[in-house]
Amino acid sequence: MKGSEKKYATAVILSGIFGIIGIHHFYVGRIGMGIFDLGLLILSMTLIFMGYPMFGYLFLMIDIFHTVIVTYQLLTGQYKDGEGNLILYPGQTI
Repeated sequence: MKGSEKKYATAVILSGIFGIIGIHHFYVGRIGMGIFDLGLLILSMTLIFMGYPMFGYLFLMIDIFHTVIVTYQLLTGQYKDGEGNLILYPGQTI
């Protein structure tokens, strides 16, 4: 296994700012996870505005919880890109 060519700082910043949208997943090449995050956000907003706020907020909380877990994995150098390579923090070795 080798380290990812994706930049650590970029992935962390995207996850921290746009995490619930899933932009960081698209950046690191995990397209399926990006679509999942984006889908959760769209579903939760749709349910909230259609008059089902309890379900909407439930899906939004799931999306936020997922984003926190991924951001933690990125910060600690445990998250892999779409090719299976770890996104290494500065100074991290494999």
